Amino acid sequence: MPAAAVGALLVPSALLTAGCSVTGQTGPTPPSPSGRAAKVCRALHDALPGRVDGQRRGEADPASDYTAVWGDPAIELRCGVPRPAKLTPGDEEYNPTADAAEVNGVPWLIEKQNGGYRFTTTDRVANVELTVPDDYAPEAEALADLSDAVRHTVPKRQL
Repeated sequence: MPAAAVGALLVPSALLTAGCSVTGQTGPTPPSPSGRAAKVCRALHDALPGRVDGQRRGEADPASDYTAVWGDPAIELRCGVPRPAKLTPGDEEYNPTADAAEVNGVPWLIEKQNGGYRFTTTDRVANVELTVPDDYAPEAEALADLSDAVRHTVPKRQL
């Protein structure tokens, strides 16, 4: 085959591959926990359920021991995220009376976002964040499927 013909065959393949990465589902940005937080986040990753809110676990892109996804649109989990501003004294967003819920022994901060809710644990050695799109309303249902894994693998922070 002439070199020009080979090049012509490669270009469409490259475009097809590029198209898949642009339109394909991408996962959450992996956090960068260290020390004990990284260790418990890896343990949580291994203990996560295969289904959350009836949705099957998928492959996060990029793959990370600190993230997980379920369904399409994705319910996204990140472990080892920074403490939310609403829970940080001295931050201008600090709100000690922010909405929260306890599910199966795990307290979660509730934050309404455009298109869904973000839930973040409030008392663990590693902060676990779950983003649930409006498609899964009531969004808090997903917490029931995750709280046991969080409770068993991510210890409470000593106050």
